[in-house]
Amino acid sequence: MDKLPFFKKKKVEEESRKIKANDPTNNAAHQYAGNEIATSKYNLLTFLPKNLFEQFRRLANAYFLFLLCLQLIPQISSLAPITTILPLVFVLALTAIKDASDDIARHRSDREVNNRETRTVVGKEFVTRKWKDIKVGDMVQLTNNEFVTADIVLISSSDENGLCFIETAELDGETNLKVRQALEETSKIGEDIGQLSSFDGELEYEAPNNNLSRFEGNLTWQGKTYPLKNDNVLLRGTRLRNTQWAYGIVCYAGSDTKLMRNSGKAVFKRTQIDRLLNRIILGIFCFLLIMCVIMSICSGLWESFFGYDFAIYLPWEPFLSKGRRFGAVQKSLLVFLSYIIILNTVVPISLYVSVEFIRLLQSKFIDWDTKMFYEPNNVPAQARTTTLNEELGQIEYIFSDKTGTLTQNIMTFNKCSIRGKLYGYVTDESGNEVQEQEKSKQLEFEEKDEDFEWYDQKLVDAIKEGGEDEHNFFTLLALCHTVMPEEKDGKIIYQAQSPDENALVSPARTFGFVFDNRTQSSITVRLPDKEETYDLLNILDFNNDRKRMSVIIKREGKIVLYCKGADSKIKERLDASENEIMTQTDEHLNVRRTVSS
Repeated sequence: MDKLPFFKKKKVEEESRKIKANDPTNNAAHQYAGNEIATSKYNLLTFLPKNLFEQFRRLANAYFLFLLCLQLIPQISSLAPITTILPLVFVLALTAIKDASDDIARHRSDREVNNRETRTVVGKEFVTRKWKDIKVGDMVQLTNNEFVTADIVLISSSDENGLCFIETAELDGETNLKVRQALEETSKIGEDIGQLSSFDGELEYEAPNNNLSRFEGNLTWQGKTYPLKNDNVLLRGTRLRNTQWAYGIVCYAGSDTKLMRNSGKAVFKRTQIDRLLNRIILGIFCFLLIMCVIMSICSGLWESFFGYDFAIYLPWEPFLSKGRRFGAVQKSLLVFLSYIIILNTVVPISLYVSVEFIRLLQSKFIDWDTKMFYEPNNVPAQARTTTLNEELGQIEYIFSDKTGTLTQNIMTFNKCSIRGKLYGYVTDESGNEVQEQEKSKQLEFEEKDEDFEWYDQKLVDAIKEGGEDEHNFFTLLALCHTVMPEEKDGKIIYQAQSPDENALVSPARTFGFVFDNRTQSSITVRLPDKEETYDLLNILDFNNDRKRMSVIIKREGKIVLYCKGADSKIKERLDASENEIMTQTDEHLNVRRTVSS
């Protein structure tokens, strides 16, 4: 093996990690990153050199620094250096103050996050620690509405089946709740401090990475090995929702968490105006060079043919050559540099002073604007980076998923098409749709949401008569989802990942197909005439590629796959014999704009 020089340290990339729960001595030997984070760009020692380096990457600042160096040469300068030093220092100081203010805000934010408190299991008791003191392998407790301390492997939760909800808005911007679950074997531990403190499972899993949707590993406990996947992990930046408490083991901390791996390093942000000014300054500087070249050539020609004869009256500088031609060339080069100094005002340094001052003032106007205030959460507008003010509203393209963005995430079940039969419209004797104001009184149900309205008696009659298609339709809605039931005041409340799931499961309950309970291996549904429990074999989650969701269940020895999703994806998988029914459904979907399944 080749030996590296003593001054170089070879960085060993991790291939995997192996830790033991509740064993800080063993885990400390691996020297994994702690849970303290830093999103700031500077500290007291690095602020001046790093900030000056960033500022002199701006062409105008570099140009005026070059100009200042020329003015320090007395042989070519006719202006005092102070004329450039003062405005340059003012621009650099104003920008530095602005950058320092932004970075101080980042330091405060980091300090606030690092000093948050959470409870950990130490020995036979719970100990409150700050986030920055949490280490890989620690067992931590989370409570409802609390941010997840670090990336943790879920061990147990307040749900008897080890399920919990998280909000991932900090990671992907989605406010819909997502389900995570502990292993069935560890979920039985509950919140018993004795079992939690004696838990000695060994975890072996992949090295830190930035893939938010993947986690692979194994848990070895009590002589058995269990696979771990992404559904068993709570990531830093997510928030526990609709779950009283949860316990987990820290697998990644601080800079190794997936949140920090995706955030990248803090950089000096440049706006479109900065880039435009750089191009303008470059063009002006090229124009200045052309002017100076022309003037220096003219000066050299004049000195060569005429000026040399006047040297007896106006002697040339002693360091110039006494020869006519060579001396004239030397003098023209000095004239070139002198003209750069004389014409320096062509490049407007005052423009940058104005821009920096306007940015600082405008950011304060944003902070002070009482109309930019979100009352429900008591959150005012805050300009965290004053550099980017002018980027507001500079939009070329808008990408929008209309479900939620344009509908306020409010979904209601209004109509449906079941095997060629259209329900949800109230028609008169001629078959024409009755207008909203002419509809009969809405139907009453034993269990229904307050905002659910239904007027079509035909669907209710079809269910009472035992229609097979209608029965299968609502059975699918009651089974194919990831909704969790929660009982409050004797009434079942559904906690759904998204409004559209709730908009399908709740109407199914209204029509007598009540989703009652879920475990990791079963789903219980109350039908109009009986209660049935299905063995849950697998859930195929919805994603952007599949555009559909499926569940595989087993009932009385028969395995069935229920699927719901986008009409284009469902139609691709239908048998050719269903073309006639699909044509009718397309008519309902496209002409009447109904919900199709």
